Amino acid sequence: QVQLVESGGGLVQPGGSLRLSCAASGFTLSYYTIGWFRQAPGKEREGVSCISSSDGMTTSADSVKGRFTISRDNAKNTVYLQMNSLKPEDTAIYYCAAAGAPAVQALCVRSFDVRYWGQGTQVTVSS
Repeated sequence: QVQLVESGGGLVQPGGSLRLSCAASGFTLSYYTIGWFRQAPGKEREGVSCISSSDGMTTSADSVKGRFTISRDNAKNTVYLQMNSLKPEDTAIYYCAAAGAPAVQALCVRSFDVRYWGQGTQVTVSS
């Protein structure tokens, strides 16, 4: 059974940190380009950060550059999103996705060639 499961969301104060996990079962994450996306109420889904299956290249949205870091642990078949210096505008449901095409920009900007989506984890940044 192919599955992506996000975890690690929750309530955090502005300036705090969270680490999201995206664990795969039924397929090998290292063969896929992986992305983190988010969607807030009243807003369109946006790509947050993506990592290539091939050369490890990453890309991030301008709004999170310098604050969020995407990484892989292939031994654990898991991708992470380290989120630092969180802001209220980061509040959203965060989803991970696996894509067949290798281009990180295509995945993050256009959700290109997504094969699997996770169900999402809620991140709320509030005092």
